[in-house]
Amino acid sequence: MSRIALSLAPLLFLSGFAAAQTSPPTQAPAPAAAPPGAAQPAHGTTGHKEREHEGLQTAKVSLAQALDTAESKGPGRAIEADFESGNGKPYFEIKVLGSDGKLTDHHIDATTGQVTKSDNHPIESYFIRLKPSDVQNAPTSLKQAVATAEQKAGGKAAEAEVEREASSVQYKITVMTGSQSQKIRVGADGKIMPSK
Repeated sequence: MSRIALSLAPLLFLSGFAAAQTSPPTQAPAPAAAPPGAAQPAHGTTGHKEREHEGLQTAKVSLAQALDTAESKGPGRAIEADFESGNGKPYFEIKVLGSDGKLTDHHIDATTGQVTKSDNHPIESYFIRLKPSDVQNAPTSLKQAVATAEQKAGGKAAEAEVEREASSVQYKITVMTGSQSQKIRVGADGKIMPSK
């Protein structure tokens, strides 16, 4: 056994040395980022998320309607919403934070407005920074923030989320106008905030 090990040692040493001499692969430079708040290329031109948002223009149910439906399923307020088009069936995924701190995920069909799936996420609820009182006490709801952002951008909201900012909340909304997306921030008071 030791003869085999001794005969392989120079080979292993040289192959390790040769591997160390090769140069690392080069990376293409990252594309320049658009300024914050600027409209972004449509979701069909770059990636998966972009393609999903293309179906939003033909959805019969708005994000605001989907938020209403999800919030009607129990006590709590919506804290996150995304338009998805998995398996060719467009739907909204709405996360509702219950007054008891439980997080429930609802899938709302974007054509019929019906709830197609509801799941509790007890573990994920421990990782969100929001408390039920944060969203319950906010003078503006996610639905109202979505309406404000849609009016400002003149399009349809594709994504929305509530974020905790100091002792208050604020809303980050992605609105699609044709093939362009625009991120809009709305404060807890319902007013448009400057872009970051």
